[in-house]
Amino acid sequence: MFVIGNIVVPNRVVAAPLAGVTDRAGREMARLFGCGLVYTEMISDMGLVYKQQRTLEMAEVAGESGLVAVQLFGSKPQAMAKAARMLNKMGAQLIDINMGCPTPKIVRNGEGAALMKDPALTRDLLRAVIDAVQVPVTVKLRKGWDENSINYMEIALLAEAEGVKAVALHPRTRQEFFSGYSDWNAIKNLKAHLNIPVIGNGDIWCAADALRMIEQTGCDAVMIGRGAMGNPFIYREAVALLEKGQALPDPTLAERYQAAQLHLDLVIQYKGERVAVREMRKHFAWYCKGLRGATRVRTAINQAVSRDELLAALASITIQADN
Repeated sequence: MFVIGNIVVPNRVVAAPLAGVTDRAGREMARLFGCGLVYTEMISDMGLVYKQQRTLEMAEVAGESGLVAVQLFGSKPQAMAKAARMLNKMGAQLIDINMGCPTPKIVRNGEGAALMKDPALTRDLLRAVIDAVQVPVTVKLRKGWDENSINYMEIALLAEAEGVKAVALHPRTRQEFFSGYSDWNAIKNLKAHLNIPVIGNGDIWCAADALRMIEQTGCDAVMIGRGAMGNPFIYREAVALLEKGQALPDPTLAERYQAAQLHLDLVIQYKGERVAVREMRKHFAWYCKGLRGATRVRTAINQAVSRDELLAALASITIQADN
């Protein structure tokens, strides 16, 4: 358990915001597998301000069980404040400011990780958003823009001073994207200097990694991103290890199939079969990763045009790879 503002998070496992992954179905999967807090995909402030239908649908969290943080990106303080007010009214329990996305089309607009290059703008933006809403505001950072501008500590201290209630740190620079290894020492350093919760992110591929991050850095919680793609079991395994000291067995092949089917059916429920099959192809490829015959099956997955074809492709794998 840890606390963000007035929000009590029941355990120390958090699902990272991932474009194309943490949609409503993805968030529900994370919760079903024990995640204490889930984040939406990143939401455009201007998409909300101009009431674009797709953006409004992505930001819809009303009626979801459990805790949901809506991640917002933008670079104009007043637009961000207006968008945040909209999210507050739509049922967001927490609002997170994206200051870590490295994608070129995002940083070209001065958004995402590019905000870290402008502390004055960051201060104005955070102040505007915090003043606009009645829910806790958090931020997600990278270590800096590049190795010559490591300023996560400056930005995090600024954020705390402005009233941000928690900071999530992915300790790679923007220029590193996802290459190399994340610098967990930066998480440890940040935790030593902040009074608000620090959520560690980066290179958590199994429950043992989650425990190691907590032990090495002292962070309040772990945020799992790429390690959960096609592997929602990592959430329940991390919760069991962190909260109860229990090491759960690896999922069986049948459990992997059942999880993939559940995930597919949730997307069908929310988006219809045609859209779901198209979007779930990549997820099914992740679900079969590490299984013997996965390369052959991925071809069938990419050609599937119906729920039954997707499930049949995955069911054709009967022998788990040694690794």
